[in-house]
Amino acid sequence: MKHRPSARRLAAAVTAVLAVTAGTLAAGPAALAAAPAAAHTAAAVSDTAAAPVPYPGDAKIAGAGTTGFLTRSNDSAQELRWTRYADGTSTEVTYAQGGGIDVTGTDVLVIGDSRFPNQFRTFTLRDMGHPDAGSVHFDLGSVFPQTTATYVKAVSPNSALVRVTKADGLSELHLVVSEAGRVSERPITGLSADARDFFTSAPVIDGKVLVGYDLGVTPVPEENLPTGGRAVIDLLSGKVEKTYTSATSGYLSNPLLFSATQVGWEEGTSTGGERAVVTVDRTTGAKKTLPLGHPEETLTGLVGDWLVYGQPTALTDGWKAPLGPLRAVSRTTVGEPVELLAYATSVKPAADGTLLARGGTLDKGEGLYRIAPGADGTPTAELVATTGKPTALTYLGDEVPDVIDFKGGVAGLKWRMSRVNADVFMKLTNQKTGQTFTRMLKLSRESGYVYDDTSFWYVWDGVLEDFDGTRPGTPAPNGDYTWSIRATPQNGIGPVVEQTGAFKIARSPKLHDYSDNGTPDLLARNAAGELFRADTLEGRASGTPVKVGTGWKYPQIESVGNVGGTSAPDVLGVDAAGVLWVHPGTGNAQKPFGTRVKIGGGWQVYDKLAGGSDLTGDGRADLVATDKSGVLWLYKGTGYLTAPYASRQKIGTNWGIYNQLTATGNLAGNKAGDLVARDKDGVLWLYLGKGDGTFATRVKIGAGWNQYSQLVGVGDVTGDGLNDLYAYGPNNTSYVYEGRNDSWRAPFWLRKATGILLNGGTTYNHVS
Repeated sequence: MKHRPSARRLAAAVTAVLAVTAGTLAAGPAALAAAPAAAHTAAAVSDTAAAPVPYPGDAKIAGAGTTGFLTRSNDSAQELRWTRYADGTSTEVTYAQGGGIDVTGTDVLVIGDSRFPNQFRTFTLRDMGHPDAGSVHFDLGSVFPQTTATYVKAVSPNSALVRVTKADGLSELHLVVSEAGRVSERPITGLSADARDFFTSAPVIDGKVLVGYDLGVTPVPEENLPTGGRAVIDLLSGKVEKTYTSATSGYLSNPLLFSATQVGWEEGTSTGGERAVVTVDRTTGAKKTLPLGHPEETLTGLVGDWLVYGQPTALTDGWKAPLGPLRAVSRTTVGEPVELLAYATSVKPAADGTLLARGGTLDKGEGLYRIAPGADGTPTAELVATTGKPTALTYLGDEVPDVIDFKGGVAGLKWRMSRVNADVFMKLTNQKTGQTFTRMLKLSRESGYVYDDTSFWYVWDGVLEDFDGTRPGTPAPNGDYTWSIRATPQNGIGPVVEQTGAFKIARSPKLHDYSDNGTPDLLARNAAGELFRADTLEGRASGTPVKVGTGWKYPQIESVGNVGGTSAPDVLGVDAAGVLWVHPGTGNAQKPFGTRVKIGGGWQVYDKLAGGSDLTGDGRADLVATDKSGVLWLYKGTGYLTAPYASRQKIGTNWGIYNQLTATGNLAGNKAGDLVARDKDGVLWLYLGKGDGTFATRVKIGAGWNQYSQLVGVGDVTGDGLNDLYAYGPNNTSYVYEGRNDSWRAPFWLRKATGILLNGGTTYNHVS
């Protein structure tokens, strides 16, 4: 059986609408006259003007209340939480499976029996501001047993508007009220007879509510879609106060906007399908339209005479929002829009005439902001709940190593920022030479530069002057460096961030690294006695050979590694008189050798030298030499420049069959250095070092090697961590044999042609 509410009951229900806005429950119709709109707004703001409380992470604002607010998490769980302004207490709001929740702009939440509020047939009104108070329950099937009724909007802690569908397909809007467990209902009068599909997203303001609806009857031809109606309803009298016409219905898709002085709604325009916000002055009837362009979603609201507008964006978006920041524009005066927030993810209206927006400002950071009229009526944004995180792009630190040794061939350089949706210009600079390495890093998950939500990195291979990634560049020498980053937010939120730091490159000395840059060099002499240094990079030439000396007329020249105890490799030269000289390495790419040091005479007895490998396992480079009778001698390294070798030891005979010896370092995977030897028939033999200065039985590894005039154990020229062999031919042919670690019987892959020593236009008679 239906019950019609008396005027007294209806007035009491509406009075409760205003009372809950102010945060207290009033009794009787007299409270309506004693509670003007301005008083309610001031009371609500005053109640929550304390220090900001914690905000639940990145959740969106789902509902505004007087004593707290509702949030919905962005994850798949879509968790709802109610947070109190007074103490920050956060409580999960739950509902039955298959159900849903609606908000009212007050502390009252509506929990219904469907995921979609417009389909609620049973629902419960829960006052989150008074959790100990009893809930109010409605079963519309019992109230309207002869027809179908569904929920539209709760308008007080114990009343709601519902849509009643009649047998002829038309609809009526009714108010249902629960008092002392007894439910009564009453139709709203003054609506058009063909009004249907009632909806609203606006809270009750001063006892009045704005309702939207379709005009026309179903079915209608697709090309003649019904227009929309808007009505301000006085809940005290149950009558329509004012109606408006909209170009489109906007049922459940376009928000309705409501303030004490303005009404508004979104609708499509006739210009290319643009969206627009229409506002109407409730006193003068002046209508204004604000085009919004073509955003997929919008954020709109009214604060007094000001329209708040924007589009939902995330702080981590990699694009600039076409509508820009969240702004407000006056609907009664002419002037520029006022920026409220740098961005917003969500906005919800409150019954006190304010808005709650989840977003951020550059000065106060991330959180929940209340948008309310300032002293002159212009909206301002006050932070009421904070995540504690910055909105402006903020530098948080780096994980750039203080010292980089490139032991793995690369170095990971990592930086941390508050977010990584930025375009970063990275620059590494050698402090001595001024050489640089630069990259523009457009950060995104797809780019590979992003490590996690707050970190990005670059894996650097130690190459400088590689500006566009297409030129080979030059290896970075050891020494002091600075790094700098300049990060520009991709979404335009906040200023550019610039930061600098320093690091050092300090690699361990390499056998053939005369330029102190971690990659092997080759020394080549021409017929005029000019010595050239040729740098390499990943198996190819790095620049043209550089002349580093003259007068190098030695019959024998051998690169022997660091035998003088410095940090750079040295070179031996035996002159025509048989005197042995050491040219100590300096690590300077332009002047790689210091003043030569005389070691001793009598070295004319040797026709072949091979140095650089650690044959004895003590960590120092040794030297082997064959005399003209074919005896092989070991000179163990000492580490002293003036006496770099101990007394010789005889370690073999019959080595006169070879016309070239080459120390290759470790080829077989053990700890000892190895040798390769080429016989007079061009067969190449491998001698695996035992680590005590002697060698295992030789292994044949190939034939046809007499096509080369020089074989050089150059070290790791390809950058894969394995020692390689370089071969130079008499007709300016140049090859690299890459080392392999899967078979000591075949220690090299097939040769690869290279431009090393070929780009200087000079023919060389010696390479080491």
